[in-house]
Amino acid sequence: MEAEPAGNRGWTRGQRALHWWNAGFVVAAFAIAWWMVGVPLSKLLLKFILFQVHKTLGILAFLVVLGRLWLRRRSGRPEPDEAVPPAERRAASAAQAALYVLLVATPVLGYLTASLAPLRIPTLFLGVIRLPALTGPSREWFPIIFNLHRALAVTLVLLACGHAAAAMRHHLLGREVLARMWRG
Repeated sequence: MEAEPAGNRGWTRGQRALHWWNAGFVVAAFAIAWWMVGVPLSKLLLKFILFQVHKTLGILAFLVVLGRLWLRRRSGRPEPDEAVPPAERRAASAAQAALYVLLVATPVLGYLTASLAPLRIPTLFLGVIRLPALTGPSREWFPIIFNLHRALAVTLVLLACGHAAAAMRHHLLGREVLARMWRG
């Protein structure tokens, strides 16, 4: 992705692309998570495939957020829209920081969950690249980390929905917040 400066008005093309890819991976991983847990064990192959797709999407979301953080450090961020009141800008900054924390922590906890699982089911990135377990199985830690992963995932999606709603609100008020992430 090119390193065009963010300038005063918008995000770089690379920042915008990674933002939307990240959103897509998170939404897809979240939707598949709810589907995969409901698939009965009588459809074991489907269940296995859905788990692998979920894991791959989580890993991709993690890699993309690392790219976003690197690109943000390299290219910066645009100046805040002066039409947005200062209190709303502070709230947006806090929400964005929380989103970044959740975008990193949720897939890390997901990978740790897979590593701690009592059943030794491999993690196949893209369906073919076997990733090593970080730990051995643990009947004690697995439910704790699993529940934490699930809680953070739900929190991430709820916060992202709030983020999207705030962007739409700004757009409807005639502010450039959404346009800057959409078109730069």
